[in-house]
Amino acid sequence: MSVVFPRPSNNTVHGSKDKRLMAEVKASPLKHFVTAKKKINGIFEQLGVYIKESSAFLEDTHRNGELDPITTEEQVQEVRGYLSKVAGIGEVLARRHMKVVFFGRTSNGKSSVINAMLCDKVLPSGIGHTTNCFLRVEGTDGNEAFILTEGSDERKSIKTVNQLAHALHQDEALDAGSLVCVMWPKAKCALLRDDLVLVDSPGIDVTTELDSWIDKFCLDADVFVLVANSESTLMQTEKSFFHKVNERLSSPNIFILNNRWDASASEPEYMEEVRRQHMDRCTNFLVDELGVVDRAQACDRVFFVSAKEVLQARSQKAQGMPEAGGALAEGFQARMFEFQNFERRFEECISQSAVKTKFEQHTVRAKQISETLRLIMDSVHVASQEQRLYCMRTKEDRQERVEFIDQQLHLLTADCKAKIKKITEEVEKQVSNALAEEIRKLNYLVDDFHKDFHPSTVVLKVYKNELHKHIEEGLGKNMSERCSMAITSALQVTQTEMIEGLKPLLPDPTREQVDKLVTRRCFSLSYDLACDRLCGDFQEDISFHFSLGWTMLVNRFLGAKNARRALMGYNDQVPRSMALTPLSSSAPPFPQTSLTQEELMVSMATGLASLTSRTSMGVLVVGGVIWKAVGWRMIALSVGLYGLLYVYERLTWTTRAKERAFKRQFVDYASEKLQLIVSYTGSNCSHQVQQELAGVFAQLCQQVDVTRQNLEDEIADMSSKVELLDRLQSKAKLLRNKAGWLDSELNMFTQQYLQQSK
Repeated sequence: MSVVFPRPSNNTVHGSKDKRLMAEVKASPLKHFVTAKKKINGIFEQLGVYIKESSAFLEDTHRNGELDPITTEEQVQEVRGYLSKVAGIGEVLARRHMKVVFFGRTSNGKSSVINAMLCDKVLPSGIGHTTNCFLRVEGTDGNEAFILTEGSDERKSIKTVNQLAHALHQDEALDAGSLVCVMWPKAKCALLRDDLVLVDSPGIDVTTELDSWIDKFCLDADVFVLVANSESTLMQTEKSFFHKVNERLSSPNIFILNNRWDASASEPEYMEEVRRQHMDRCTNFLVDELGVVDRAQACDRVFFVSAKEVLQARSQKAQGMPEAGGALAEGFQARMFEFQNFERRFEECISQSAVKTKFEQHTVRAKQISETLRLIMDSVHVASQEQRLYCMRTKEDRQERVEFIDQQLHLLTADCKAKIKKITEEVEKQVSNALAEEIRKLNYLVDDFHKDFHPSTVVLKVYKNELHKHIEEGLGKNMSERCSMAITSALQVTQTEMIEGLKPLLPDPTREQVDKLVTRRCFSLSYDLACDRLCGDFQEDISFHFSLGWTMLVNRFLGAKNARRALMGYNDQVPRSMALTPLSSSAPPFPQTSLTQEELMVSMATGLASLTSRTSMGVLVVGGVIWKAVGWRMIALSVGLYGLLYVYERLTWTTRAKERAFKRQFVDYASEKLQLIVSYTGSNCSHQVQQELAGVFAQLCQQVDVTRQNLEDEIADMSSKVELLDRLQSKAKLLRNKAGWLDSELNMFTQQYLQQSK
């Protein structure tokens, strides 16, 4: 619910309404109070709605945990306290009315003056009737008159003045200090329609408890009317009472009515002299003794009237009879005009005084409240604006940071890929070269193997397995000594460069802990050569072979492989299958060479050998040729030497010789096989390095992604806060403007009603 502001399109309506209200004010001065009361009640009603809206806004803002504090607990409590205060003031204003109290000595005609002003016999008056308590005459919207006694809510219906007089005298609980409210229908009396309350009092000469009367009935009175008897002078009792009133109240509004002035008509020659004397005494009392008015104003506060005549004339007029009819003393019209003049001055005075006394203090308080709320809303507006600017700057900073991270991460990714590619190529080359060098030195590694050797099948199998393990461990150890330290050092350098390159993309707390967040395990290359599988199909040949035998000669000239082909009579057109065990399931197959010129020569030699072996004639022909060439002695000597050499070689073909032959054959075979996996082993090691570096880079990128996501979340949070602060800023601005509008309304009220009352 919000305060409703008058729209520009309704200016005409409000203008006509104000003109109508001003016309009513001009018609009756009492309307001035009525319109002022209606205006101030409307302002306080809207002020209450505004405070309620402001309190809810401040409480919601204060409880909002998403924002930094914009409002304080003191502000929330202060505005919440205004709710009850303004509600209480509104209730007081709704009950506010103009109050006039009539005082005087007994039988001076106080009740008659009230009846004359009401144009009806409302209160008992006349011979035999004296007011024995305070009577408060107030208008009621009903059609029935009733009275309310002090301390009771019972409505006692009255229809005539006699019933009222009877009810007052029958109630023994009433004393001079008691109050009886006479609720008279507004439809019967126009004066009571304008929030006017008239209070009749007992004679001030019948009690000494004047101080209690003042405290109970006079502190909220707007006008005091002293009803004096024009047939006598002001008595000390009357003066003493009003001195007490003047001490308790600041400059009270006092009118003096010299009642029963119709008695002066019997002595017209002394009328002016007596009037002048009464006027001087009353003026001196008001000006010199009380000091409530100056001499220029005193003439408008002292009047000479006859309340009985005015009541009689007005009663006749109400019955449709002439006002001047009946037994009225001479000079009635002048006295009637004097009474009307009193009523006009009284209405002007009480309306202006009541507006000032009843509304000025509350108006000032309302202006203070509206100004305080305006300042609070202005502070909220400023605080939300400052926080919005901070959020906008933070959001822009985070967006720039995200863009910087994206750009730098793209560049660093390309740089790290290049570094990884470079180091992997270097590792592959280094490992391949080292392995090739180790293969060339394989015979030394095999020679260092010392186990029991025996040509039996079981022992050979165990010997091979142990030799495979020795080769595997020896090559791995040598490769580690050659490559691992350099590769590990290069790997660590590259990792450090990647970490240092990505550190600027991380927040400060993460930078300090990046070594803990990124796992850097102890890296070591794995050279899985798998010698047992690679050389598993090795077939040793440790049987005796004479060095000058036909087989060995062919083998010497053609090579072991080609010699076997030549001697066994086959070619490479249909190669024998060979069980090869690669390094792994993904190891490349061994290449098969095509038929070469060397193999063609082997085929020709094979054909020639087959021809000579099948024909003894060929042997005889060759033997004959040699016989004729060198003679038999040379042949015998050669055969003898040949035989001695054969016997020597046969005798020296021991187990150790067989082991040396085995190792030589194994070195040749293993070297050939290991050459096939040089490239693969280099690629495998480079892949390990690549995986290690890629893992470190992935962890770094993960930390960067976490940082980027945190920035994105912060940007979204800042956007949400900016939207919320925009709404708060708009609401605070609206409420601030409403406070300004209420202040302008109060200023207009002050200018229109309060300043005119001064």
